[in-house]
Amino acid sequence: MTPLLIVASVIGYFGILILISFLTAQKADSTSFFTGNKQSPWYIVAFGMIGASLSGVTFISVPGWVAKSEFSYMQMVLGYLAGYLVIGTILMPLYYRLNLTSIYTYLHERFGMYSYKTGTIFFLLSRTIGAAFRLYLVALVFQLAVFDRLGMQVPFVLTVFLTILLIWLYTFKGGIKTIIWTDTFQTLFMLLAVGITIYSIASQMGWGPTEMVKAIDQSDYSQIFFFDDWRDSKFFLKQFLAGAFISIAMTGLDQDMMQKNLSCKNIGEAQKNMFWFSITLVFVNLLFLSLGALLYLFIEANGIASPENADYLYPMLAVEGYLGPVVGLMFVLGLIAAAYSSADSALTALTTSFCIDVLGFDRNKIDNPEKLRKIVHVGFSVLLLVVIVVFKSLNNESVIKEVFVAAGYTYGPLLGLYSFGLFGNQKVMDKWVPLVCILAPIICFVVKSNSASWFNGYQLGFELLILNGMLTYLGLTFIRKKDVI
Repeated sequence: MTPLLIVASVIGYFGILILISFLTAQKADSTSFFTGNKQSPWYIVAFGMIGASLSGVTFISVPGWVAKSEFSYMQMVLGYLAGYLVIGTILMPLYYRLNLTSIYTYLHERFGMYSYKTGTIFFLLSRTIGAAFRLYLVALVFQLAVFDRLGMQVPFVLTVFLTILLIWLYTFKGGIKTIIWTDTFQTLFMLLAVGITIYSIASQMGWGPTEMVKAIDQSDYSQIFFFDDWRDSKFFLKQFLAGAFISIAMTGLDQDMMQKNLSCKNIGEAQKNMFWFSITLVFVNLLFLSLGALLYLFIEANGIASPENADYLYPMLAVEGYLGPVVGLMFVLGLIAAAYSSADSALTALTTSFCIDVLGFDRNKIDNPEKLRKIVHVGFSVLLLVVIVVFKSLNNESVIKEVFVAAGYTYGPLLGLYSFGLFGNQKVMDKWVPLVCILAPIICFVVKSNSASWFNGYQLGFELLILNGMLTYLGLTFIRKKDVI
């Protein structure tokens, strides 16, 4: 697999994305950009959401995670199902009933302007960090697989710039109307990459389908359920509950993911989308974990040293030719597809939220809104570039853990705000809400830093999100008003 072949394939790949953009963005306006004119077919949304939900983080990190955590991640995936049930039966009907473009408008109607702006800021922070983490992976692999192998002295910042520019080119006009279709194309490529990799490993190991499944089942990596030690990060209840609340927060309370659902024609179609998406996601995650087990079985059988950072296992085997040139090429395209399918919609969601929630497109008379929206779009593109460069200088842990830890701090206040609003009828002193939402993550950070010494060896993991939400909810009870809505 030569770098020039990779470059040619990437150019062809993005040529298709730009073609899709051209076809879907004709006669597009701000309404199309924000809501897709509420004409998106539910089955297209469901399939595209798989790629957006998984992202480049899952594509690289989950397979590498298998050596340490085995298949315990499936416990969290099962928790996702419970969370998606809450989204489909409670949150989505609320959003459709209020006819929301930005889901954070609910906070304005329920609590007031301070709560509204606080929720918006936490989303903008959360999604900017998350999208930057995902795009970092693409830029890093592209740097290693192409520019470094060609001997080109290309600065990493330029690689990041090109990575973001490509997203901007096919999203700046059509927005969510385009992304619904490009994400479907990218999900297909991501799953093809995983399928071809699994087929290549099985072929080199001399396994048919039955032998491959048996090898995975009998390996040291395939245990799913862990019930023995409640202090273990793999303990079932911790993982299940964390998965449920992570899915509620990172899907149901996230403008990025909900913007796709809100582009469906009606609540019935949106709920069908959520049902089939959640079921399919279980099998797709199992596929990624199986890939991880096969990667480790492959290096053990061939005497290949495992990289120090598990995130680099799949890239190393694919890009360095251990699995053949086709796998190498499909890996690069699959990684781009996985990361871009989440990052492109994130850029659109950030633009939407800023325009609606901060600039007030739906409340104020805006001179030349199309021009202003495009300026905001460019602004967030530049912001992502800056955050990615900063992240490169700080990264020292597994990327998927970084994403979930960051989400625990930034999505927790959103979880507390929506829980208080949905499961009670009391008002709050709106101007104190920002303080509550800032204090909760700070307290979480202190508790997490000292949990092992304070709680007999217990270490907070993904359940940090739950604690954060609970502290926010508790804080809101202290500033509640006596009157009710």
